[in-house]
Amino acid sequence: MLRWAIISLIISLIAGGLGFTNISAFAKKISLILFGLFFLGFLALLGFAWLVAGAVSHSEMLPALVAVSV
Repeated sequence: MLRWAIISLIISLIAGGLGFTNISAFAKKISLILFGLFFLGFLALLGFAWLVAGAVSHSEMLPALVAVSV
């Protein structure tokens, strides 16, 4: 999704440079929407990883897992 946001941003910049302001504005809106969705997904994954890390650090099976892996 980030790739499509960057492609849309590049299209917006090129269209703006050539004077196609309507196309540039539309591509800019698409780019911002896609980047926003990407960022929200990233934050959701970060929050999920934080929750999993908290659950693992408070787990009672952690010493057993460490003993097995050593």
